[in-house]
Amino acid sequence: MRNTIVSLLAVVFGLLAGAILMAVTGHNPIEGYTYLMQGGLKNTERLGNTLATATPLIFTGLSVAFAFRTGLFNIGAAGQMLIGGLCATAIGLTFDWPRTVLLAAMVLAGFIGGAVWAFLPGLLKAKYNVHEVVSTIMLNWIAFWTVNYAVPAYFKAESLETESRILPEAATLRVPGLTEMFDGSYINLGIFLGLIAVIVMAFLIDRTTLGYELKAVGFNRHAAEYGGIAVNRSIVVSMLISGGLAGLGGMVQYTGNAANIQIGILPSQGFDGIAVALLGANSPVGVLLAAIFFGLLYSGRGFMNAMTEVPPEIADSIIAIIIYFAATSILIERLVRRFKGRLPLNRSGTAPQQGKGE
Repeated sequence: MRNTIVSLLAVVFGLLAGAILMAVTGHNPIEGYTYLMQGGLKNTERLGNTLATATPLIFTGLSVAFAFRTGLFNIGAAGQMLIGGLCATAIGLTFDWPRTVLLAAMVLAGFIGGAVWAFLPGLLKAKYNVHEVVSTIMLNWIAFWTVNYAVPAYFKAESLETESRILPEAATLRVPGLTEMFDGSYINLGIFLGLIAVIVMAFLIDRTTLGYELKAVGFNRHAAEYGGIAVNRSIVVSMLISGGLAGLGGMVQYTGNAANIQIGILPSQGFDGIAVALLGANSPVGVLLAAIFFGLLYSGRGFMNAMTEVPPEIADSIIAIIIYFAATSILIERLVRRFKGRLPLNRSGTAPQQGKGE
């Protein structure tokens, strides 16, 4: 309950700050937010695009949240996305298998690609206590240049050096029935993969022995080791799962939301996943809701700009402010506790009792 209140307050403060920015720049905040919401929810097509935009954020948010829950800070989701997307694209462009088999192989390749890219930071952390923030940031740029080399060398489009060939229809996550249901939006099967990932992570982290061990290492590495848990193995496993989730995000982005992979772009969804995890309080369901909220902001900002001339940077500023308040949740918690301390006394002379969830 406390985390929910903190996340909601972070959103409220971010929206209030955005309203102030709109007013200062001479725009009507109510009108701006009305068109922002319409841009993401006005009709089934826009709703589908919002869900599609949110889908990679679900995976990168889960990736960062899983690492957080196990005591690690995986800031390399962008690089893991790239490698996962590259591996999935390579499978899709190379093999001519039945669609079900091909998509299953691409999903597996995306997960393995991201997991392998996260293995080295996990190993360095476990064996030599190299901080994962440093090693994952470095690997982001190694992934960036790896894709810059591999795509033109092996998968180059016929007329462009900067992107791969277009994936055949059998190798994409888009299906006609889903597209027609949402009036031509680019929603795809990735949204269902995201929902499955949310369920699997919730079960893994809270209902399995492995999840208990990983969380124990995150809470106190030395106590976990004293309790007989293989700490080094747990760190590596945690990074493998975290990287695999980010790799799936890349697979969804480049084979669902897009139909090829471009060079020279480090996907922003990898870094936005940090914000999604923070706002979602590192819980799978929270990450899902936070990703959809961010997808709404990203989908609606263009429509808001077109209808009101409110700069799209306002939406980016709102997201940045929400991240700030979510990251400084301890300050919000103090405000909540202070507010509760000032609740009026009941007839017995004591403060009203709060529910068990609070």
